[in-house]
Amino acid sequence: MSISRVIEAQIRKDEGKGASRRLRRAGFVPAVVYGANQPPQNVQVVHNTVLLASQKEWFFSSILDLNVEGQVQKVLVRDWQKHPFKQLMMHMDFLRINENEALRVSVPLHFLNKEISPAAKTAGVVISHNLTEVEISCLPKDLPEYIEVDLSTLGPGDIIHLSSLKLPPNVELVQQIVDESSDVAMVSANLVREEVDEAPAEAAAPAAGAAGAAGAAAGAAGAAAPAAGKKDEKPAAAKKDDKK
Repeated sequence: MSISRVIEAQIRKDEGKGASRRLRRAGFVPAVVYGANQPPQNVQVVHNTVLLASQKEWFFSSILDLNVEGQVQKVLVRDWQKHPFKQLMMHMDFLRINENEALRVSVPLHFLNKEISPAAKTAGVVISHNLTEVEISCLPKDLPEYIEVDLSTLGPGDIIHLSSLKLPPNVELVQQIVDESSDVAMVSANLVREEVDEAPAEAAAPAAGAAGAAGAAAGAAGAAAPAAGKKDEKPAAAKKDDKK
């Protein structure tokens, strides 16, 4: 079962874009609380408190105790808006919880014992996480902060599907698994082989042979040229006869 955390809030009386900008400059985040057959309520929360909490995994999947000036309401974070590039929370929506009604929440998956699995000990095997969270349905009192996935027996080529997920008591998956075609793989251990391209090496060998042959031919031609030049030269005696 999840552990509720306390978030302090104050009633927000001013509305509109101008009022929201003034709140943000003052270090607050404008927010709305709705649901549970009650009218919506405008509140404001301390920006730094919410920003730090939003960096925690539990903040978006746990039931929170929203304390609005002494009145505690059980809520879930249903929506939030952040600045495109600044560490700035712009707006938040909180959903009131009815303790007697089932809710649908996406909770994170925690993958355990990966390092001791046969797949992790096999060279060339890559373990891929195809899912990092699942949507479940349960009563608020049964809501888990996360669901564990044991990978200790995962071997090369193995696949863990949603159908093999061990859920806590009174918790159901929202996605209905009818047959194998609708069963989503959560984790897969794939063997990756590096292919060596031998074509360039094979092509280089004939090229090297052709270059050697061309070099040999050029050498032979160079040796033949001087020999031809010597053949045309006349002997010294013949030159003297010509002068006579």
